[in-house]
Amino acid sequence: MFIIATFIGFTALVAFISWLKTKNDKLDTQDGYFLAGRGLSGLVIAGSLELTNLSTEQLVGQSGQSYATNMGAMNWSVSASFALLCLALVFLPRYLKAGITTIPEFLEQRYDSTVKRIISFLFLLGYLLTYLPTVLYSGALAFNRIFNIDELLGITQFQAIAILCFGIGIIGAIYAIFGGLKAVAVSDTINGVGLLIGGFMVPILAICILGDGSFLNGIKDFVTNVPAEKFNSINPANALPPMVPWPVLFLGMTFNNLFYWCTNQSIIQRALAGKSLAHSQRGAIMTGFLKLVDPFFITICGLLAYRFFGDSLMDNTDAAYPMLVAEVIPDWLLGFFAAVLFGAILSSFNSALNSCVTLYTLDFHRPLFNQTCSDAYLVKIGKRFGTGLAVVAIVVAPFVINAPSGLYDFLQDCFGFYSMPILATVICGFYSKRIPALAPKVTMIVHVILYALAHLLPYVGINVHYLWTLSVLFIVDMGIMLLVGKLHPRATDFELEDVGAVDLTPWKYAKPVSVLCFICMLGVYWLFSPLGLAGMIG
Repeated sequence: MFIIATFIGFTALVAFISWLKTKNDKLDTQDGYFLAGRGLSGLVIAGSLELTNLSTEQLVGQSGQSYATNMGAMNWSVSASFALLCLALVFLPRYLKAGITTIPEFLEQRYDSTVKRIISFLFLLGYLLTYLPTVLYSGALAFNRIFNIDELLGITQFQAIAILCFGIGIIGAIYAIFGGLKAVAVSDTINGVGLLIGGFMVPILAICILGDGSFLNGIKDFVTNVPAEKFNSINPANALPPMVPWPVLFLGMTFNNLFYWCTNQSIIQRALAGKSLAHSQRGAIMTGFLKLVDPFFITICGLLAYRFFGDSLMDNTDAAYPMLVAEVIPDWLLGFFAAVLFGAILSSFNSALNSCVTLYTLDFHRPLFNQTCSDAYLVKIGKRFGTGLAVVAIVVAPFVINAPSGLYDFLQDCFGFYSMPILATVICGFYSKRIPALAPKVTMIVHVILYALAHLLPYVGINVHYLWTLSVLFIVDMGIMLLVGKLHPRATDFELEDVGAVDLTPWKYAKPVSVLCFICMLGVYWLFSPLGLAGMIG
């Protein structure tokens, strides 16, 4: 009962604070509902960005990868810091100058309405196929693995997952549909603090157990009894998934992170909602620092699981994190930890749902079906659309249990069909005044054909890491954009106008703090390399 009480208590506290912070907000206007009235502070933006990104896929997936391989799984988090610095210094000044609510809206300003709708449709399709049902399912599956809900209630795994999907979906929908972006961002920030506290509990308690109550003795035991090569994050150039080849850190990984952190609607929407450019930059740079912390409470847990369980979990590496949690978290803390994990799952779902509503209402409903509708009516339509999406996701999610185990990876891989051309389209839109609307349309078609052909390589005996594929295709996409721009330039130069949406005065410490963040990123890579722990322990 105490576990249930603490779980409900923390979850209710988050809901109450979110309501308190948003009860007087105007949610019947476009900016009020979709961009939190452009009133988010840097701290709230950072907390929301971090928790939107973190979910059970990171907690369970990265720990499972590091358990099976080495610290290389941290590359997904640590290298993201560079992309967040680019978001702060390069992308946000232009986005906020244009006063946009969605990325496709910027592309309409720069190219034309057809480009906008193509990109909006691709974003919506990606969220519908990948995020909503699969985030609900994967979150519910991980939650059930850690807390054995099926055994506690005496029901089947399918029934437990269905109940969890319903609970996560309903609460997430309430935040996203009825509270707007600010309710999502505030709840994310509170849950983010809880996740950092709860997340660090796992490795700290595990190390103390290894040291019979002494943290220092536990560290000594940990580094002595775990193979030195597991502390290395630098993998060979020909490594295959789940490892990340070291050269692609400067190529495909960077390109992938730039797409995710700088052009992905569900991520950057909270950065677009900042009080000013300075607040948005602070939020992005703070998130850059937070991503450097991830390896110390997520990826390292895989190595700790290896110390506790040896090779016994190699047939099911995703069990590494749940089993470590069950081993080290005392019963009296399980309720709080359950609430924190619930919040992390919730964040990914409600952020994606909020972005879907934003994309549909602003990029499709208003321009295509009712151009003269009021903001209040548009918000009402958005709530109806979001409710429908939530219901579909809740109903479909449990049945993902019957799908092949590789379905989620396949769906994630589908993002590669449009991630690089979208990034190339945005970057060329920034730095070229003469590239026409034809260019992104041609680039998208060529990219899809080439990416599909790349998936046939294994059938002829060629195994290439998909990040190498993205490395090559991004360069090809940029080349096509520039070539079309050279052969068929715009009739007039494009000029990005300042619409006066927010104060565009940059944060005066943005550049020096960004340099500090970049140095810290290099420091984390040094620590988990042959020059650092992997070399010193060996």
